[in-house]
Amino acid sequence: MSTLRDLAEEHTRLRRVDIDHLHRIAGDWQLLSDLSFADLLLWVPVDGEGSFLCVAQVRPTTAPTAYQDDQVGRIVGGPEVAHLEVAYGQGRIWREGDPVWYGDVPARHEAIPVRLRTADGESGEVIAVVGRDTNLSTARTPSQLELNYLTTADDLAQMIADGTFPPPRHPGETTSAPRVGDGLVRLDAGGKVTYASPNAQSAYRRLGHASLLVGEDLAVLHRRLAGDPLEGTDAANGILAALRGEAPPRREIDARGATMLTRALPLIPAGVPIGALVLVRDITEVRRRDRALITKDATIREIHHRVKNNLQTVAALLRLQARRVAMPEARVALEESVRRVASIALVHETLAMSSDEAVEFDGIVDRVAKAATEVAATEVTVAMRRTGTFGVLPAEIATSLVMVLNELLLNAVEHGFPPAGDDAPVTLGAPQPEVVVAANRLRRTLTVTVTDNGRGLPAGFDTEGGAKLGLQIVRALVTGELRGTIELRPGTDGGTEAFLALPLARSAPEGRSGG
Repeated sequence: MSTLRDLAEEHTRLRRVDIDHLHRIAGDWQLLSDLSFADLLLWVPVDGEGSFLCVAQVRPTTAPTAYQDDQVGRIVGGPEVAHLEVAYGQGRIWREGDPVWYGDVPARHEAIPVRLRTADGESGEVIAVVGRDTNLSTARTPSQLELNYLTTADDLAQMIADGTFPPPRHPGETTSAPRVGDGLVRLDAGGKVTYASPNAQSAYRRLGHASLLVGEDLAVLHRRLAGDPLEGTDAANGILAALRGEAPPRREIDARGATMLTRALPLIPAGVPIGALVLVRDITEVRRRDRALITKDATIREIHHRVKNNLQTVAALLRLQARRVAMPEARVALEESVRRVASIALVHETLAMSSDEAVEFDGIVDRVAKAATEVAATEVTVAMRRTGTFGVLPAEIATSLVMVLNELLLNAVEHGFPPAGDDAPVTLGAPQPEVVVAANRLRRTLTVTVTDNGRGLPAGFDTEGGAKLGLQIVRALVTGELRGTIELRPGTDGGTEAFLALPLARSAPEGRSGG
């Protein structure tokens, strides 16, 4: 299904700023749909055809839909769009006409012109039409709640026609919550409550207000209820801002162990301030879970910090033992163990500073590569370079992968570039000794190559076996813990290349990866 922007750019001459405004409406119009008990369809005129194209649709959560089928992408013309033409051409809300039938569903048509105000705040031209279509199959005498919903919906509809709804979204606000069903309070121009839904009344009762809300000055009530005076003043100022015609950011009120989220919207149909709409939602349990998660995250980070400290202690003990060992082979084995333990500690050090069980792996690879050149038993200066990005990896993959890369990098430096006096001296004019780590993420697979431009694999080398402990560790981790594959092969331009293909299906984060 094409997006709103795709459809508008393909079939209309709407400017980018017009389409952005339509996006804002589609991001906030669930509120109007629920208050109206109606489907909303966003129609734009098609160039030179006398017809209209539906570019967005929303169904109410408070009533049955008038459309079982999706209308987005549908182009209609002729008598079927007469009400849209009136709203678009005359710039007024159209409410005339008899009910129409969609199959066996009777529906009432309304059409609301969409205006985009000019930069100086003046009423601009009509750029689209919102169709408000109500399923009449369950029509009955409305309750007090429904009457207040419908009255507020009409005010918001007029604000769409004026170009004053929706209000701008504040930084950090990714949704329009709370919603209508969570709790609704309507205020008059003086800030007094004229109506409060049962859910809104319950939310305030949890904060400590046991009496009815109707007649209360809501700004004063917020200041009185809030446990923190600064928070109470902030919440009260939000109500006062909405009454002045502004759209303040959402605010939370904490009192008596309960937390309530509030969103205040000005009601200014036809440019006349008549009050405000306040949506409220009891989020006590949500905040309680948030606090529990914060505590859990802090505990996990502390565990990683302690594991890192313990691993560094083990590495220090192994280093002390290596100094006391007389046998060169045993000393080398202990020093290799020190490096392996240190590479694992590096992952836990990163996790100790992270807010989740995932790490930005590029920095770890760079540090391991630098360490490999510093501790490798070779007299040759080897340059390390990384291309591509590993992105964010979960801890269970990162811990095993860092050990694999540590072994491969050490092997590339020590065996690809032997020290002076070995049987493969470096010749004059040879390229700068270099090891390149390349990473690429494609869908749910991570491919890694470790390539050097050294002397290459020795004659008769068993690429599938090999008795060295380092390669045994690499193969065990890649095929076991990482469930991937590894191939050692001659490089394209000489040297040696290790190629790894690793699946990332175990919830590996993809959003911040590259490649």
